[in-house]
Amino acid sequence: MGGQHGTPDGGGRDVVAGLDIGGTGTSVVLLDGERVVAREHAPTPAREGGGAMAATAAGLVRSALGATPGARLVGAGVGAAGVVDAATGTVVAASDSFRDWAGFPLAAELGADLGVPVQVENDVNAFALGEARLGAARGLDDVLAIMLGTGVGGAFVLRGELYRGPSGAAGEIGHVTGFGDLACTCGGHGHLETLASGRAVARAYERAAGVAVLGARQVADHARAGDPHARRVLDAAADAVGRAAVLVATLLDVTDVVVGGGVAGAWDLLGPGVDESVLREPPVSGAAVRVRPSALGRDAVALGAASLAPAAAPVAG
Repeated sequence: MGGQHGTPDGGGRDVVAGLDIGGTGTSVVLLDGERVVAREHAPTPAREGGGAMAATAAGLVRSALGATPGARLVGAGVGAAGVVDAATGTVVAASDSFRDWAGFPLAAELGADLGVPVQVENDVNAFALGEARLGAARGLDDVLAIMLGTGVGGAFVLRGELYRGPSGAAGEIGHVTGFGDLACTCGGHGHLETLASGRAVARAYERAAGVAVLGARQVADHARAGDPHARRVLDAAADAVGRAAVLVATLLDVTDVVVGGGVAGAWDLLGPGVDESVLREPPVSGAAVRVRPSALGRDAVALGAASLAPAAAPVAG
């Protein structure tokens, strides 16, 4: 599969798989308890349809197992891009970056392919669980998780448990209004996503500088090199994230926030601006709002998903 092999040291133990199926890449981790014993990664064939995406994911799991002699897979959890019906493991809706993904019965297809029970969750929800149980929010009962990727997603862990809300859309901070008047990919205007997503950062820089860029990472490189246009664009994104954190702290008294995703890879540039934004207009309670970057990085979604694997033992928090 062209994946990247981890260290084979499973030692005949039962393992669970955590999968992260995103728009550009699919990652797999195998866990023996809380210990990662193998990793695999490959591009996601998003334009080839749900069947190809599921086959790629299953192939990565088998490759990871092959790199871990004696390991026996007993369950798998998946963090998948799109709106997911966690009860059925079906992708309910997805962006136009994917073909034949909406309506795809991912849990059933992967379960049949791998021969183990599979639990599927939205990728941002899995990110929140990963950071709450093993990462930057470990030991915290209540946390807002924000992912700054191609779009902006959010999720809550409340009282130590994932909170989906009555309609399953709790935490969708990317589509809160009050952040200017730019058009959002969802059809609305002035959403957080229009300032803080990777796509928004790249487009804002292109408008300001008149120069095309490959993405938010290149904008960050320009900012580190002293480009004032790039600096202003990232400052605006940081300010927006800080304001969103204060909004949640004011409404729900959730004052711990973990930020991940590709844009958060420039935390050296974003972090100071986020902190300034939070301090400039704190919540009415006066409580300190703490915004920190992901501690798990690229593994966060897969590790959170692994904690949901049906055969997985509970992960200590």
